Amino acid sequence: MRQRILACFATSLICASLSLNALAQVTAIKNVKGYTLDQNGKLIQFSNIAFENDKVIALDSSVDSLTVERTIDASGNVMIPGLIDAHGHILGLGQGLLEIDLRGASSEQAAAKRVVDFISTKDETNKDNSWVIGRGWNQVLWPNKAFPSKQSLDELVPDRPVVLSRVDGHAVWVNSKALALAGIDANTPSPSGGEIVKDENGQPTGLLIDNAEYLVTKLIPAPDTYQLKKQLKAASEHLLSLGITSAHDAGISQQVYNFYKDKAQKGALDFRIYAMLSATDPKIKSMLAKGHYSDEQDFLSVRSVKAYGDGALGSRGAALLAPYSDDHDNHGLLVTPQEELPSLFRQVLGANFQLNFHAIGDRANRLALSEFAKTFKVFPENTQRHRIEHAQVIAVDDIDLFIQHGIIPSMQPTHATSDMNMAEDRIGKARLKGAYAWKTLLDKGARIAFGSDFPVELANPFHGLHAAITRQSGANQPENGWIPEERVTRVQALKGFTLDAAYSAFQDDLLGTLSPGMKADFIIIDRDVFEIPANEIRDTQVLETWVNGELKFKD
Repeated sequence: MRQRILACFATSLICASLSLNALAQVTAIKNVKGYTLDQNGKLIQFSNIAFENDKVIALDSSVDSLTVERTIDASGNVMIPGLIDAHGHILGLGQGLLEIDLRGASSEQAAAKRVVDFISTKDETNKDNSWVIGRGWNQVLWPNKAFPSKQSLDELVPDRPVVLSRVDGHAVWVNSKALALAGIDANTPSPSGGEIVKDENGQPTGLLIDNAEYLVTKLIPAPDTYQLKKQLKAASEHLLSLGITSAHDAGISQQVYNFYKDKAQKGALDFRIYAMLSATDPKIKSMLAKGHYSDEQDFLSVRSVKAYGDGALGSRGAALLAPYSDDHDNHGLLVTPQEELPSLFRQVLGANFQLNFHAIGDRANRLALSEFAKTFKVFPENTQRHRIEHAQVIAVDDIDLFIQHGIIPSMQPTHATSDMNMAEDRIGKARLKGAYAWKTLLDKGARIAFGSDFPVELANPFHGLHAAITRQSGANQPENGWIPEERVTRVQALKGFTLDAAYSAFQDDLLGTLSPGMKADFIIIDRDVFEIPANEIRDTQVLETWVNGELKFKD
């Protein structure tokens, strides 16, 4: 039975005292099969490690010369640096863990049945007018591959508004009650950057894509502090159990910004958060005016902004230079209109913040790269470590621009293995040459920050390592990997989830390796990911997770 060890909260003076006493000593972990990287990304092995307070102070023979207060025998288990997920949605993950999970539903009817099952067994509100929320459906996995409609939900849940997000978060499936509350009918026009999908009679089907989602989701009551605490607790326990010691939260509101700051100031965060302010938040200007934020223990860093360029490939919302191969009248959607990009880029870079721009389609990527280049000329003092989030489909001629402009591609390996069953249908074989092109980007000199985009994908970083190394699904298919020439080495994959993820957050002087002087963030795992067959990496189990020199999770 799993035992979760979480940091004592500041509300208990006894726990705080114990925590301080535990920190005020040198701890050595011996008989470990350790792996880390140096700052150049070279793999280093070690057998002993020592840390004092929150910092690593010695490896191997240097440990023997220290006065050690506590020694732990690792029994030959494998240790690697704590893993960093460079793109996720922390409270969205927590919400998903507490609400309806539609991932893996085999059909529209099966997904609708999960809604009913949740209402009858797990719904804590269970009020006539309360909203029913879920996420994770994917019509690509259904027999007919057709988008769902309101009818299947209306038959089962006619009296409560139901909002179910697609697995990528770029479309919602709603029932008639939700449409009525939002005032959406046959006469409602689609908003800029979004689509109200309608049937042959002009009636809304119950599918809202990208910016059209907001017509309904804006009506959902915002979570209060109690709900945010529940979501953060659920996400924290889950991420720590997977060996994630730091996560980049891709787009937070002012409410969450204040919530995270309060938690950090109270010493109540259990893993590190690199938070990106949401460019669409009405209070973005005032948040930028406050400047960068970091707490004393480096558990929370706020110095970046997340902005949206386009939608997703699965819902045909990714913005493409040429039409979709399976929808010849569709070029996708620009969530942020092209004419608004100059002011957006200047606002963020002018405030000395990092801009992390969501771009999946080749048109969105080209627009982002071009706008970065133009804005760098206006703000030459702020040209370092800006990011394009996802960078999934890049025109081959544009790949060199990432290196030329120093743009970090922040990519999610499991997106490739999830999308491989539909990507060629969407964009054709020719455009795949610039799609999910990890090895090409690395060979040209880019530093890739790897992540998962949880809860779009499962948060397990070993799934990401496996996908990056093999280009295979969880069932190890296809046999030689999908577009196998874009596979990366094991060391490159680890670097993407450690040192380069830290680099993309300006934290490579603190995180990403276990060199002396770095933060004591590490995990102990049940197998040697550098020696086992690659197809076994996905099944790696975390035995212990340590953050800031403190044990946070033990299996």
